[in-house]
Amino acid sequence: MSEQAEGVGDLAIVLHSHMPYVEGFGTYPFGEEWLFDAIVRSYLPVLDIARDLTVTVTPVLADQLEADGVPDRLETFLSQYRVGSARVDIETAEPDYVPAAEAEHARYTRAAELLSAHGGDPLAAFQEASASGRVCLAASSATHAVLPLLATRKGLDLQIATGIESHQRRFGPTGGFWLPECAFEPGLEWDLARHGVEWFCTDQSRFESGDEALAPVRTQAGPTAFTIDWPAVGWLWDMKGYPSWPGYLDFHSLSMNGMRIFSIGGGAHDPVAAAEQAKGHAREFLASVADRLGNFRERTGNRGTLVFAVDMELLGHWWSEGPTWLDEVLKGAAGAGVGLRRLDDVPGEAGREAELKKSTWGEDKDFHTWDAPVVADMAWALRQLELRVLNEVAGDRHLSKGAAERAVREMLGAQASDWAFLDGRRQAGDYAYERALQHSEAAYEALDCPSDVLIDSRMRSLAPDLNIAPLLEP
Repeated sequence: MSEQAEGVGDLAIVLHSHMPYVEGFGTYPFGEEWLFDAIVRSYLPVLDIARDLTVTVTPVLADQLEADGVPDRLETFLSQYRVGSARVDIETAEPDYVPAAEAEHARYTRAAELLSAHGGDPLAAFQEASASGRVCLAASSATHAVLPLLATRKGLDLQIATGIESHQRRFGPTGGFWLPECAFEPGLEWDLARHGVEWFCTDQSRFESGDEALAPVRTQAGPTAFTIDWPAVGWLWDMKGYPSWPGYLDFHSLSMNGMRIFSIGGGAHDPVAAAEQAKGHAREFLASVADRLGNFRERTGNRGTLVFAVDMELLGHWWSEGPTWLDEVLKGAAGAGVGLRRLDDVPGEAGREAELKKSTWGEDKDFHTWDAPVVADMAWALRQLELRVLNEVAGDRHLSKGAAERAVREMLGAQASDWAFLDGRRQAGDYAYERALQHSEAAYEALDCPSDVLIDSRMRSLAPDLNIAPLLEP
């Protein structure tokens, strides 16, 4: 049970776990190695310490964790390319860098132990955390599409229904749903309600004032909307937030063996000093949260719920000291006067009435990350793709089932929000643009040459719970 009975108010930590579909599409640096690094540096260590957390698991991430061959490839990645490489660094590094190399070796060795404890199955780590009651899991759309930018109602329903079916098969029922990129527009709450969604998160920070975010919103459609508290999130996400401290481990600088042994400020990383700093940052964070919740309670007489939502990959993968920071927050919450609460344990009747506005948690809180001129060709092409695929799948009785399913699956792959996000920032070279283009071309190929032999083996694990039957209904 969450610690909601303690303190001046409640902290709801929401960790969004997501990875675009990279299985079969390259290795270093943006292919499957990207996924494996997130598993061993974020998912396994965070879930090991997790309690009273809300965790969202995108179906496209779960698809890859469940894929055939992943346990073997992941074990090889850990033992040969991480534990082994760290051992070489320990043996060959200059003395000042040995502690950092030893810390890397310990980190990967511990990840291997955690993976072994789950039978080599990374998906089992999420399942165990949920079954034990340490976390509540929320569903999301099939491939992390920006839902308000989809062209059709059938496309919207396909993303939501496929995502919920995927979640239920793997983890059981849930009332929670993560909106990809927190992308919301008025009316979407009614679509979510049709699919049985009871609560979701949204970023309304452009439109809220003061501490309005500390009370959830009761929508007329039924689902409760939890608005993310951006002042609290800023402690981590701001350019000058905690992860930017010079003594923390530098994500970008690697040793000759691919290990992270340098500090952000330059020179050898000191893991002991960094861990102590992370604990200090956790105490400062809790003090700030307690102060805001206390002021809210004093002003309103009500118990507030501060929703702190970040990508799980930030903790460990991007910010190596992140799991240490989180562990200290979880351990220190009660002592700071802050209760821990999962979103499935917040009564909807405690919410406020408010009009939710069109928003995302992207840059400027609007949609331009995914439809601005720099990615307009991709955004337009995706709408065209959706219209043609859904029209032809529904109307062409000569299209084989295999070809129809492949066309839809490739469409889902192209709709991932990640491609426009990465392409607009040129964070992955041509990888993101090429991935969106490849999926689109493959979908058109399936429509134009409707044969079951066109199935791409690289897509074998994407959306296994896909059901195109509703698309065939008038």
